[in-house]
Amino acid sequence: MLFGVVTKPDNDWWIGRTKPDICHLSKLESLMFQGNGYFGIRGSVEEHYMEEKRDMFVMGTFDKYEDEATELPNLPDLVNLEIKINNEVMKLNHGEVSNFKRSLNIKNGEMTRSFIWKYNKNQYEFKFKRFVSMARLHLFISEVEVTPLTDNVRIQIKSGIDGQQTNCGTQHLVEGTKRLFNARFMQMQTRTQESKIKFALTEYHRIFLDETELNLNPHLKLSRRQIYANYSVDVNQGQTLTVVKYANIFSSKDKDLKCSVSEDSLLDLKKVGRIDYQALLAESTKVWEEDIWQNSNVEIQAHNNKPQIAVNFARYQLISNTPHDFGMNIGAKGMTGEGYKGHTFWDTEIFMLPYYILSLPHYAHNLLEYRYLGLIGAKRKAHQGCFHGAQYPWEAAMPADAESAPIWGNADIVTGRPMKILSGFLEQHVTSDVAYGVMSYLIATNDKIFAHRMGYEMILQCAKFWASRVEWNNEKNHYEITDVIGPDEYKEHVSNDAFTNYMAYWCMKRGAEIIADLRQNNLEVYDRLDQKINLKELFKALIQKSAMMYLPKPNTEEIIPQDDDYLSYKKIDISKYKDAEKDIEDVSEIFKDFDLKQLDKIQVTKQPDVLLMLLIFEDIFPKDTIIKNWNYYEPKTTHDSSLSYSPHAILANDLGLYDKAFEYFEKACQIDLGTNMESSVKGTHMAGFGGVWNTVVEAFGGVRITEKGLRVEPHLPSTWRSLKYSINWQGVKAEVYVTHTYFYVLTDGKIKFIYHQHEYQVEPKEKLVIEL
Repeated sequence: MLFGVVTKPDNDWWIGRTKPDICHLSKLESLMFQGNGYFGIRGSVEEHYMEEKRDMFVMGTFDKYEDEATELPNLPDLVNLEIKINNEVMKLNHGEVSNFKRSLNIKNGEMTRSFIWKYNKNQYEFKFKRFVSMARLHLFISEVEVTPLTDNVRIQIKSGIDGQQTNCGTQHLVEGTKRLFNARFMQMQTRTQESKIKFALTEYHRIFLDETELNLNPHLKLSRRQIYANYSVDVNQGQTLTVVKYANIFSSKDKDLKCSVSEDSLLDLKKVGRIDYQALLAESTKVWEEDIWQNSNVEIQAHNNKPQIAVNFARYQLISNTPHDFGMNIGAKGMTGEGYKGHTFWDTEIFMLPYYILSLPHYAHNLLEYRYLGLIGAKRKAHQGCFHGAQYPWEAAMPADAESAPIWGNADIVTGRPMKILSGFLEQHVTSDVAYGVMSYLIATNDKIFAHRMGYEMILQCAKFWASRVEWNNEKNHYEITDVIGPDEYKEHVSNDAFTNYMAYWCMKRGAEIIADLRQNNLEVYDRLDQKINLKELFKALIQKSAMMYLPKPNTEEIIPQDDDYLSYKKIDISKYKDAEKDIEDVSEIFKDFDLKQLDKIQVTKQPDVLLMLLIFEDIFPKDTIIKNWNYYEPKTTHDSSLSYSPHAILANDLGLYDKAFEYFEKACQIDLGTNMESSVKGTHMAGFGGVWNTVVEAFGGVRITEKGLRVEPHLPSTWRSLKYSINWQGVKAEVYVTHTYFYVLTDGKIKFIYHQHEYQVEPKEKLVIEL
């Protein structure tokens, strides 16, 4: 497993670099992202470079510029800190740099940087550290130490709030008030142009010479969209100048707002500003340890610690980007960059939600509550398409929005014209994916309150959409679904995509089962939902249409057609596209040889479609059929999506293709951490991180949420000695420990699970050992 960052063999929670590497700042900015679910900051360094991309976002504060797609606005930069020594600006591309080390502590989110800078024959030692607080949602704090090693110098510090940031050129913010409070606290107020969300950002500096705090008032400099504090200090050789920056951000959308964004921001910083850096770090670290890591344990003993580092990093990124409340969701790149504009996709329900459901179910609850709020927009989208029920948007921003997907994308390789993005119109399987995520949560948590208040209504509204969406084919005497895009986004305007049809069928069938159960066992909930949805008529439609629904079946060679036409297309050798590095220049390698219209008529697949369907509905088909479809579709898949590797890894492990499973697991780990320094410049891949955890726990750990309950059937990679992980099942915390010869389950309550068709029950505090 090759990483593009340095790791330590004795530290599973550390990634870093030992060279400045100015040319690859954007990748490292994404990897060293710091966030707490309220706001997030890319790991840009304090001094400025041409190659940088500074981004800071507050979750859920979407704005729209004229006819462009809505996006999270890039907010004023709080990180910047310019250091001049005897009027020379410190930059790592000037002078000589030695003893360089830059790192991210994955366990508590602290980023550090240190080096010796030699300039004009003099040497200076620099130390930087900073974090976004998990204990105080609005707080960012940094500390910088400068020590002259060879001479006495004058050090000038320029630090402030820089509102000259854009989203790839689009400026979402209207300039507001800039001022200094109490001769110490700088504040900038601003608001978004279209959504009118107000922000207040406040900064305060404490400056020390060795252990003595200096009573310095800043020299203020105001520019357009900028406010800076300037300090000047004489420092002798061997003395250390320390600058501690306290900063916060408040928005008018905050649920904890007491007065106004300006007043709250100022009062909050006045309270925090007298607490030292280490004390604030300690309280943030405690939240990470007690609220996250203790409830989300994964321990791998292997030939090296790269797999452990990868799963630790994946969980860190997921939690850093998990919304702090239920009115928001996780973007495809979280808050780590401007890619996908902060929008939510099916990535959440299919690839990320399993981690939250089985580790931190209260987070899963919040993510699904966002979808419940999204019924407003989903109903409107269904209505706009002349359908009924709720059709969830392919790209979701604010819950009430009907669709947030942009319409135009990259240029066509043949015509040179921008290609129309049809996903927002045709990639309709997201509606089933949301319902599937809801059902997985309900099975794993047994959360009846959520089911009755929100969950059943979501599933039924999705089922109602499909009942209105399926089309009757009079010639073939069945219902079908035409003109869609499935998970394989190379194929547009297809009919009867396998994944879409099976998921729609499942959704309608599950909806009918929920109605029947409520009518039998909970008339109060039935009556309430009946007033909203007319359950009697819906039940008839769901029974009739699911019974007559066309589901692509294996042909004479036992291959399930991906859609009506896929198997009739020509075949090509795609090996060079499978092996190509991904995300280079944001254009997949295959699009350098073919345009989308050409790919539409070739047996080549972007990411699993039939194979993903077989993974989700694995009990429907015999293993021999699944293997034959693996052998057919896997060689035709380019994996031009970060969503592709983990389903292949899990399915391969299920099929006994253990070497292939581990190969795909390593590729999943390397999506962001790998050596391709262009892979994450616009942000990391949240679904890829979910996929890393899924592969470790669902494939190698053997855990699966099934209709019959919890299943545990582990199988370790040959190079691993053991795997220990914790899951939460219906309110009971279970620890599972796996070796090559046995596994055990230890719980704090009663739990049942299935192992190879046999049901086992574990009593509280009992360790049940099963030989493999």
